[in-house]
Amino acid sequence: MFRTYLFALLLLNATGVFSQNPTPNWTNQYWTARWILHPTAPSRQYGIFHFRKAIELPQKPARFIVHVSADNRYRLFVNGKSVAMGPARSDTQNWNYETLDLAPYLQAGRNVLAAQVWYMGEGAPFAQMSYQLGFVLQGDTDAEKMANTDATWKIFQNPAYSPIKNDIPKLRTYIVAGDGDRVDAAQYPWGWEQPNFDDKAWVAAKPLGFPTKPRGLGTDGNWGLVPRTIPMMEENTLRLTTVRRSENGKMDDTFLQGKSSVTVPANTKAVFLLDQSYLTNAYPELTVSRGKGTVITLGYAEALVDAKNKKGNRNEVEGRTLLGFEDQFIADGNPKRTFRPLWFRTYRYLQLTVETKGEPIELNDLVGQFTAYPFEQKANFTASTSTPGDTTLKAIWNVGWRTARLCAGETYYDCPYYEQLQYTGDTRIQSMISLYVTGDDRLMRKAIMDYDHSRFNEGLTQSRYPSADFQVIPTFSLFWVCMIHDYWMHRQDDTFVKSMLPGIQSVLSWHEQRIAKTGLNGPLEWWNFVDWSAWKNAKDETAGGVPAGARKGGSSILSLQQAYTYFRAGDLFAHYGQNERAEYYRDLGRRLNKAVFAQCYDAGRGLFADTPDKNSFSQHANILAVLTDAVPAAQQAALVQKTMADTSLTQATFYFKFYLFEALKKTGLGDQFIAQLKPWRDMLAMGLTTFAENPEPTRSDCHAWSASPLYEFLSTTCGIRPGEPGFRAVRIEPFLGDLKTVDGKMPHPLGEIAVQFQKTPTGGLTGNVTLPTNLTGTLRWKGKTMVLKGGKQAVSL
Repeated sequence: MFRTYLFALLLLNATGVFSQNPTPNWTNQYWTARWILHPTAPSRQYGIFHFRKAIELPQKPARFIVHVSADNRYRLFVNGKSVAMGPARSDTQNWNYETLDLAPYLQAGRNVLAAQVWYMGEGAPFAQMSYQLGFVLQGDTDAEKMANTDATWKIFQNPAYSPIKNDIPKLRTYIVAGDGDRVDAAQYPWGWEQPNFDDKAWVAAKPLGFPTKPRGLGTDGNWGLVPRTIPMMEENTLRLTTVRRSENGKMDDTFLQGKSSVTVPANTKAVFLLDQSYLTNAYPELTVSRGKGTVITLGYAEALVDAKNKKGNRNEVEGRTLLGFEDQFIADGNPKRTFRPLWFRTYRYLQLTVETKGEPIELNDLVGQFTAYPFEQKANFTASTSTPGDTTLKAIWNVGWRTARLCAGETYYDCPYYEQLQYTGDTRIQSMISLYVTGDDRLMRKAIMDYDHSRFNEGLTQSRYPSADFQVIPTFSLFWVCMIHDYWMHRQDDTFVKSMLPGIQSVLSWHEQRIAKTGLNGPLEWWNFVDWSAWKNAKDETAGGVPAGARKGGSSILSLQQAYTYFRAGDLFAHYGQNERAEYYRDLGRRLNKAVFAQCYDAGRGLFADTPDKNSFSQHANILAVLTDAVPAAQQAALVQKTMADTSLTQATFYFKFYLFEALKKTGLGDQFIAQLKPWRDMLAMGLTTFAENPEPTRSDCHAWSASPLYEFLSTTCGIRPGEPGFRAVRIEPFLGDLKTVDGKMPHPLGEIAVQFQKTPTGGLTGNVTLPTNLTGTLRWKGKTMVLKGGKQAVSL
């Protein structure tokens, strides 16, 4: 499933396997290799560059470790084979390098190392931070130092490339995923990465004047190098499924299967609409022959649109057009030329527009190389419903998992098509899905660190990071704190969690300073996003997604989210012995709760209003009132019921339903979770193959926060949750609702937790629970409790 270059990402903290041959610690000393670049080309403007160096080896090595990085990005080849892509996205003071063993690709005698490095300039994605063009490769020991980047490397600026600017007015939306690629095959140095390529005309690379250094050394900024902490991305081949439309040309599904070619005659404009049948992230690879001067435009879209720019059912193509991101390839007339963009594309529909000149062109093949963080699904969930033939829960699981996968790469993405930015509000939910479905916590840990690195002088974290465009959402800083609490509850990693406490304190201090004399939040700066809801009486808020009271003060929602976070911070500080500070924050939370209840609770309606004016009401305020205990415990279940039933309230969209589901668990109403999945069933009925950002009409068809049912199937329906910090114990309280049976399993640091439950006709629970050998816990059902131990045990309550 994985491409061969996943072979050997050897992080520095794993190099102990070579203890018989100690190596330098490149994290705390200057590198002997130099950053190199083109001697005359601008270093901060758009450009695609190729680097090469030949090395001689007396024999095939058993080990050849190198450390590699570039700005913006690189693709590394050894003897013509692609072996790695990087660096993992970060900021300049935490600039990742990859540690690779090139030995499997080397041979006795002459070997050629080659790298494609690109710098996108003004057309870079917002997720790409940068200093300037550069490439560096450091050999690990004396045995590898011959590969070090210096003036012995050769470089060539590729004139074939130019950027395609996204036409934002045409797309009518916010899209910041970077420019497309236009490649003129006639100017491309074909075979540049192969050992026998003639590079005599290439110039010597220019070493930069400052030393190459790990983070924490040196007098200047530039790049502070740190080891990559996540694995290399998965890449494997997939094929489009169906030709949905052909204009002025003949193409059938055998072309997509790689069984036939397609010829477009001279002086013809042919258009082929191709359907993957589901959304994906992939590097398209189009191979063509002949057709000198032919212009081929590749357009990508999540869905087609009608004349009113509406998506409608995602399976429909009649009367619809593709409006989206584009690449372009200009053929040079030679056989078997392959176009592949520098960065992956997101698409369900891929449209080829082929405009030939004086000779026909042959389309030989088109494949996609799927790419994503290499998550492995280890969890499972199945259930039998009371409706015969109902398979929607299985479909929600599968589509949710695809959504989560497409929104995870070198960082978490809010959405892969439009932004590819790591936003904290999304990431908190994505992280819980990762923990429960895969057990892999590395991307969650990296995200927590990314946000910590983003903190600015006021003490808040940035809302999305890494990001070249500065943005602050104070509510997301609070969710960063909650995300650390989540990690602490699920992983035993005290050193890491303790390192975050100073940042947590700075975030909490910013919010504390803005509590007004009323006891509620006073006027708040920045973008206080809560949800993409149709907020009423929020006319003083110019940015979308903001409830009333943020700009002038008095928002119950923002005050309650602050309390929600203070209680979780109190848990963390108490656990690490800072009891006085813990109680201080808990007391702040209680005071905020009290102020919200006194000023925003409407006794007549039995609901919390959004502000003391009591002229707008939302699900959000009432959900948070339950989660923070702003309302007495005895009244919480009734409040949740009323919150769900009252359609006059501003409704939570897919994102904030995560917190509604948490309120259901907290109040013992988890049996109602399955019934709350109607919006997800509606998306399936609309032909969506991933879950959308918002109810229709939506911008993004793939938004990670909408995959939250995966986590809820395991934590609510199966009822599996940590019983103690670090998941040292488990608490299982299933909520089957109308389901007849439930089977689920999920990874735990000690092994696997598996449950199998069925309800008896009298309302009891039978089945079995299997825990890792050294894990204990409790099972709860309708007020009864059973002690759980390691191994498999029968359940009868």
